[in-house]
Amino acid sequence: MAKRTLNRMDLRADYEAAERRKREEEEVEEDEGEEEEDDEEEEAGEEEVAVDDEADEDEDEEEEEYDEDGEPIRKKKKKKKKEPAKTTKPKRTRAGKVVRMRVVWWVCDNSNRQISSGRYEYPRRAEAEEHAARLTAEKKQTHFVQAVKEPIEEKPA
Repeated sequence: MAKRTLNRMDLRADYEAAERRKREEEEVEEDEGEEEEDDEEEEAGEEEVAVDDEADEDEDEEEEEYDEDGEPIRKKKKKKKKEPAKTTKPKRTRAGKVVRMRVVWWVCDNSNRQISSGRYEYPRRAEAEEHAARLTAEKKQTHFVQAVKEPIEEKPA
Protein backbone atom coordinates (compact mmCIF):
# COMPACT_ATOMS: atom_id res chain seq x y z
CA MET A 1 0.00 0.00 0.00
CA ALA A 2 1.35 3.41 -0.95
CA LYS A 3 2.07 6.06 1.66
CA ARG A 4 0.10 9.25 1.73
CA THR A 5 2.09 12.23 0.45
CA LEU A 6 2.74 15.00 2.95
CA ASN A 7 1.29 18.44 2.46
CA ARG A 8 4.34 20.69 2.61
CA MET A 9 2.28 23.87 3.05
CA ASP A 10 0.70 22.54 6.26
CA LEU A 11 4.04 21.40 7.59
CA ARG A 12 5.54 24.80 6.81
CA ALA A 13 2.69 26.62 8.60
CA ASP A 14 3.15 24.41 11.69
CA TYR A 15 6.87 25.10 11.70
CA GLU A 16 6.41 28.87 11.39
CA ALA A 17 3.84 28.86 14.22
CA ALA A 18 6.31 27.02 16.47
CA GLU A 19 9.03 29.53 15.54
CA ARG A 20 6.71 32.45 16.42
CA ARG A 21 5.91 30.95 19.82
CA LYS A 22 9.60 30.38 20.46
CA ARG A 23 10.47 34.00 19.55
CA GLU A 24 7.66 35.36 21.75
CA GLU A 25 8.98 33.36 24.71
CA GLU A 26 12.49 34.69 24.10
CA GLU A 27 11.19 38.26 23.89
CA VAL A 28 9.35 37.88 27.18
CA GLU A 29 12.52 36.56 28.81
CA GLU A 30 14.55 39.42 27.31
CA ASP A 31 12.04 42.02 28.53
CA GLU A 32 12.24 40.64 32.07
CA GLY A 33 16.04 40.62 31.87
CA GLU A 34 16.08 44.23 30.57
CA GLU A 35 13.90 45.45 33.45
CA GLU A 36 16.33 44.00 35.96
CA GLU A 37 19.26 45.58 34.09
CA ASP A 38 17.46 48.97 33.98
CA ASP A 39 17.10 48.96 37.78
CA GLU A 40 20.82 48.27 38.17
CA GLU A 41 21.74 50.95 35.63
CA GLU A 42 19.83 53.70 37.44
CA GLU A 43 21.89 53.00 40.52
CA ALA A 44 25.22 52.88 38.63
CA GLY A 45 25.41 56.47 37.36
CA GLU A 46 25.14 58.88 34.47
CA GLU A 47 28.20 57.71 32.47
CA GLU A 48 26.99 54.16 32.10
CA VAL A 49 23.56 55.38 31.05
CA ALA A 50 25.06 57.20 28.05
CA VAL A 51 26.84 54.04 26.94
CA ASP A 52 23.70 51.95 27.43
CA ASP A 53 21.63 54.39 25.35
CA GLU A 54 23.76 53.49 22.37
CA ALA A 55 23.19 49.81 23.11
CA ASP A 56 19.41 50.45 23.33
CA GLU A 57 19.49 52.04 19.89
CA ASP A 58 21.14 48.91 18.53
CA GLU A 59 18.48 46.78 20.20
CA ASP A 60 15.74 48.92 18.65
CA GLU A 61 17.15 48.22 15.24
CA GLU A 62 17.19 44.49 15.95
CA GLU A 63 13.55 44.37 17.11
CA GLU A 64 11.21 42.71 14.69
CA GLU A 65 8.40 44.53 12.98
CA TYR A 66 4.97 42.95 12.76
CA ASP A 67 2.48 43.06 9.91
CA GLU A 68 -1.31 43.41 10.11
CA ASP A 69 -1.84 39.80 11.19
CA GLY A 70 0.66 40.10 14.01
CA GLU A 71 3.22 37.94 12.23
CA PRO A 72 6.82 39.13 12.32
CA ILE A 73 8.21 40.57 9.11
CA ARG A 74 11.43 38.83 8.26
CA LYS A 75 14.26 41.01 7.13
CA LYS A 76 16.49 39.64 4.48
CA LYS A 77 20.10 39.34 5.43
CA LYS A 78 22.50 41.07 3.12
CA LYS A 79 24.74 38.61 1.43
CA LYS A 80 28.35 39.49 1.06
CA LYS A 81 29.41 39.59 -2.53
CA LYS A 82 32.20 37.20 -3.18
CA GLU A 83 34.91 38.44 -5.42
CA PRO A 84 35.66 35.99 -8.19
CA ALA A 85 38.80 34.05 -7.60
CA LYS A 86 41.72 35.16 -9.67
CA THR A 87 42.37 32.51 -12.22
CA THR A 88 45.77 32.07 -13.68
CA LYS A 89 45.97 31.68 -17.39
CA PRO A 90 47.40 28.35 -18.43
CA LYS A 91 50.81 28.56 -19.94
CA ARG A 92 50.75 28.33 -23.69
CA THR A 93 52.49 25.27 -24.93
CA ARG A 94 53.94 24.96 -28.33
CA ALA A 95 51.96 22.97 -30.78
CA GLY A 96 53.50 19.64 -31.58
CA LYS A 97 55.52 19.45 -34.70
CA VAL A 98 53.30 18.47 -37.59
CA VAL A 99 54.65 15.36 -39.20
CA ARG A 100 54.11 15.21 -42.94
CA MET A 101 52.59 11.97 -44.18
CA ARG A 102 52.57 10.24 -47.55
CA VAL A 103 50.45 7.42 -48.93
CA VAL A 104 52.01 4.17 -50.10
CA TRP A 105 50.44 0.91 -51.33
CA TRP A 106 51.02 -2.28 -49.35
CA VAL A 107 50.34 -5.72 -50.65
CA CYS A 108 48.81 -7.62 -47.70
CA ASP A 109 47.78 -11.21 -47.10
CA ASN A 110 44.45 -12.38 -45.66
CA SER A 111 45.54 -11.69 -42.05
CA ASN A 112 46.36 -8.06 -42.98
CA ARG A 113 50.15 -8.54 -42.73
CA GLN A 114 52.42 -6.76 -45.16
CA ILE A 115 54.28 -8.89 -47.64
CA SER A 116 58.02 -8.14 -47.50
CA SER A 117 58.36 -7.14 -51.15
CA GLY A 118 54.92 -5.55 -51.38
CA ARG A 119 55.51 -1.84 -50.81
CA TYR A 120 54.87 0.56 -53.70
CA GLU A 121 54.83 4.35 -54.05
CA TYR A 122 51.45 6.01 -54.58
CA PRO A 123 51.67 6.50 -58.37
CA ARG A 124 52.53 2.78 -58.86
CA ARG A 125 49.15 1.32 -57.81
CA ALA A 126 48.76 -0.77 -60.96
CA GLU A 127 52.04 -2.60 -60.20
CA ALA A 128 50.88 -3.26 -56.60
CA GLU A 129 47.60 -4.79 -57.83
CA GLU A 130 49.45 -7.00 -60.34
CA HIS A 131 51.74 -8.22 -57.54
CA ALA A 132 48.71 -9.03 -55.31
CA ALA A 133 47.03 -10.97 -58.18
CA ARG A 134 50.23 -12.95 -58.87
CA LEU A 135 50.63 -13.91 -55.17
CA THR A 136 46.97 -14.96 -54.97
CA ALA A 137 47.44 -17.27 -57.99
CA GLU A 138 50.76 -18.76 -56.76
CA LYS A 139 50.04 -19.30 -53.06
CA LYS A 140 46.28 -19.87 -53.38
CA GLN A 141 45.63 -17.33 -50.57
CA THR A 142 43.88 -14.00 -50.70
CA HIS A 143 46.14 -10.99 -51.22
CA PHE A 144 45.01 -7.39 -51.62
CA VAL A 145 46.33 -3.83 -51.93
CA GLN A 146 45.85 -1.37 -49.07
CA ALA A 147 46.67 2.35 -48.89
CA VAL A 148 48.73 3.20 -45.80
CA LYS A 149 49.96 6.58 -44.56
CA GLU A 150 53.51 6.75 -43.28
CA PRO A 151 55.60 9.69 -42.10
CA ILE A 152 57.97 11.36 -44.50
CA GLU A 153 61.50 11.21 -43.19
CA GLU A 154 63.03 14.64 -43.62
CA LYS A 155 66.75 14.82 -43.98
CA PRO A 156 68.53 17.52 -41.96
CA ALA A 157 69.81 20.35 -44.15
